[in-house]
Amino acid sequence: MSRLQAEHLYKVFGRRSDEAVAKLESGTGREELRADGTTAAVIDASFTVEPGQIFVVMGLSGSGKSTLLRMLNGLSEPTSGRVLFDGQDLTALSPQALRDVRSNKISMVFQHFALFPHRSVLENAGYGLEVQGVPRAERQKRAAEALEMTGLGGWEKSWPDELSGGMQQRVGLARALATDADMLLMDESFSALDPLIRRDMQDQLLVLQKRLKKTIVFITHDLNEAMRLGDRIAVMRDGEIVQLGTAEDILVTPANDYVASFTQDVDRSRVLTAGAIMADVDTAFGVTTDSGTTLRTAADVLAATPATVAESTPIIELFTPCSTSGIPVAVTDEAGELVGVVPRSRLLAVLGEPMTPGTLTDARDTAPVSTDKAVARA
Repeated sequence: MSRLQAEHLYKVFGRRSDEAVAKLESGTGREELRADGTTAAVIDASFTVEPGQIFVVMGLSGSGKSTLLRMLNGLSEPTSGRVLFDGQDLTALSPQALRDVRSNKISMVFQHFALFPHRSVLENAGYGLEVQGVPRAERQKRAAEALEMTGLGGWEKSWPDELSGGMQQRVGLARALATDADMLLMDESFSALDPLIRRDMQDQLLVLQKRLKKTIVFITHDLNEAMRLGDRIAVMRDGEIVQLGTAEDILVTPANDYVASFTQDVDRSRVLTAGAIMADVDTAFGVTTDSGTTLRTAADVLAATPATVAESTPIIELFTPCSTSGIPVAVTDEAGELVGVVPRSRLLAVLGEPMTPGTLTDARDTAPVSTDKAVARA
């Protein structure tokens, strides 16, 4: 069962919102509704989030991403549609039952830290537990453990104004982790931070995720951040999800020109992997090594290659083996079996071609670049 399911969510502000939803379903445009004083913030949003997955919602200001997030934990009631959490329909719960879910199962990490200035770091980290009614000794213990996980061990007695912005955000993250909630909702949580601190927080989140395997919905306007963090990404525009897929799907096969415009400045070498760009093994057959051996089988390729790479290897790490090897670089799976090769020409073609809607091929062989492999988190 999916941890979270959003089913045909609409959020319309203004009079006769139900009528507005019916018009949207029949094809009326968002701008046409706006002329009547009605704003469609989210339009027919549907997706699932699996347990342990980081699901990123990416879009510019006004795209509807934060409104969508607020519907996921009941802070904003959908005009139409429903939200299922572990099979439970959140839109059908009583206010008290919904508060219980937010207190115990879904934690929020805000953009602007939301720390209490008159409480110590430890007290801030334990605030969610205090709301739950957890006894003081236990909540202090759990809060201290969460602070240790986020790199703030030893800062328990400090005050928020004694911490840097990055450290304050770590306290916010620790507060969410201390409750041991099943799901974290993170609304532009790192966007107020300086670039270096922001990347450090991304690193911290990925390290924690490997250990804790939380289900996370992460909101951002930064595509590089989305691609670095997201197992799956939803790109929003004007209230609608215009593309849903992995980072590689979005980078290699953007759904439209709008999505393609976002990918122009993305460092492909850190997003695409060997598994995503590799060619079939038989493209190496017929290649002659420096020693004069002609490769005819997969075994020949493995025997001749000076080094192999995993499918998840980011292509930035292929530059050296591709430049120094006279044969295509061998790509192996977790069992060590040969699953493909990366010829030098293929690597250069993928890096050199502009990303446009469609499927990339390289100049040497017409096999399409795969988009269903794991993305590298570099």
